[in-house]
Amino acid sequence: LAQRSCVFEFLSRSRSPNAMEAFAVAGPATGVHVTADQVPAAVALRGGRLAAAAASAPGSSSQGSAGFLAAGAAAVTAFAATASARRTRRGGARVAAGRNQRSVAAIARHGRPVVAGVVITGGAAGVGYAYADEFLRLGHQVVICDVKDCTVAVNALKAKHGDDAGIYGTICDVSSIESVNKLVEFVKKSIGVVHYWINNAGINGGRRRFTELTPEMVEAVVRVNLGGILLCTHAAMRMMEEQTGVESHIFNTVGSGVKGGGTPGYVSYGATKRGLPQMTDSLVKEIEEGVQGYDKTITKGKVNCHVLSPGMVFTDLLLNDSTPELRKFPFGVLAAQPEEVAQDLIPKILNVSGNGKSVEFLTTDKILTKFFGRFILGEKSKYIDDDGNVIKMPDAQYADNGVRVLYDGMK
Repeated sequence: LAQRSCVFEFLSRSRSPNAMEAFAVAGPATGVHVTADQVPAAVALRGGRLAAAAASAPGSSSQGSAGFLAAGAAAVTAFAATASARRTRRGGARVAAGRNQRSVAAIARHGRPVVAGVVITGGAAGVGYAYADEFLRLGHQVVICDVKDCTVAVNALKAKHGDDAGIYGTICDVSSIESVNKLVEFVKKSIGVVHYWINNAGINGGRRRFTELTPEMVEAVVRVNLGGILLCTHAAMRMMEEQTGVESHIFNTVGSGVKGGGTPGYVSYGATKRGLPQMTDSLVKEIEEGVQGYDKTITKGKVNCHVLSPGMVFTDLLLNDSTPELRKFPFGVLAAQPEEVAQDLIPKILNVSGNGKSVEFLTTDKILTKFFGRFILGEKSKYIDDDGNVIKMPDAQYADNGVRVLYDGMK
């Protein structure tokens, strides 16, 4: 009953596609426990589409399980259809299942070269590495950078995609102006034109009470997550504006805290992620409207800025300092492996058009589907067992924290 009502509570308050915001309002781990008789008869779900389902909810765990399942299924189906239609109306094109990936890449260019130039910060491991892997699979040219040496990562990608694969790597500290400037020069020499720049590098400083962090760690989180994205975006835009006739896109990666909900244990991290949509919105208005009181600048190349939300990904950022309770929920319900996220997001990135878009892995209908599968159908997690331990596949290697090693030598 608690699990069923947990889903109703989430559905009734589902206004954020962000995974941590879903966790904040939906789960028993947060202390939100609602009994079935407390669910209102007409739950407001973006127009009251859950009203019938809520009215059909049983008053006790021994009554009407079939009716509850049917109502829940109808609610999720109706909401998923509504959310999907809304995204389509907003122009967020989705890639049809089974479509030839090469043709998708070509269509996504909107008249630009089929082979795109891509830059990914924080690309030597985790979801950044998975992004590079997917872009290369589709035949694009990629530069990855990381604060650590990228040589092993580059060699692993060449071993997978061939020695002639267009993958290049360099060291870059995104919080350093000098290092970012060197990255831009490396990019120009390696791939020349850049169509997509993904600001993926980030740190969380560890899951601790704010006052238990050192001032140096607080500063580091701000310098990398907010300062680094500002510096990289500034440098990327200056380069892209000089690319005559080229339309390019910058993606700023958001995370927990982006919608303003509390992120206990990650105060600094949440604060930095909260600032990125405002920064992106400001850039979009500058690009499209200019700055009041100044002549609008006409650039050689057109630059667009967007936000990118990979959701919860099984990487160091997620699993370091995690507890069995967190791993069971929300990680076991909402988190995904890096490759799964990359395979979903890269076609969306290639299909993006216009300015100021939000590209998300954990869309609202996907969250609802995951919740329905876990709490209504009782489906088990593929990645976390009932005790909150990472399920380790026999043919894979894992770090001590449970992160799966994506290639030999990954740090």
